[in-house]
Amino acid sequence: MARYTGPACEVCARPFASPLSTICGECLKKPPPFVRAQSYTLYGETMKEAIHLLKYSRIKRLARPLAARLVGLSLPEVDAVIPVPIGLGGLRERGFNQTLQIGRVVARHLGVPMIADVLYRKRETARQAGLTRTQRIANLRGAFGTRGPLPARRVLLVDDVITTGTTASECAKALRKAGAAEIHVVTLARTY
Repeated sequence: MARYTGPACEVCARPFASPLSTICGECLKKPPPFVRAQSYTLYGETMKEAIHLLKYSRIKRLARPLAARLVGLSLPEVDAVIPVPIGLGGLRERGFNQTLQIGRVVARHLGVPMIADVLYRKRETARQAGLTRTQRIANLRGAFGTRGPLPARRVLLVDDVITTGTTASECAKALRKAGAAEIHVVTLARTY
């Protein structure tokens, strides 16, 4: 599971074919509400299998070595780490939130608190896997909320995979409303 070092959008981490590009057309047309997304690798067979084993086979011990990949990235200075919240259905099915497990390791490495109780899902949503970009946007529009003001100005949002950036964008919108000035995103993998 090698780190992806090829050309990618400096904002959303979408891989490029050309090393001459810096920002993708989507981010130029409509900049996301987060500063920057980083991913360790592309969502290929090895990383896909590792994430599926963690999420669906409940092999929680994989969270630590996967998170170790993230702490090897050049992460920004932040005041807190926030995991993407999981819906009640997913929590019942898995018994845990994989991004919370990964976020703990990242927060410890950065020496900042992990805030797991501010960002939450306001409603259950369909699984994003298999949905088109338009369906993903509609599925998650307004799905996240916050409890009270955010005690951190700069946050690192942790997720397992970024595909269209919809989850990260919707979470970032909610965090901005709660007072976050900068939201950075880090994920294990980026689809291509």
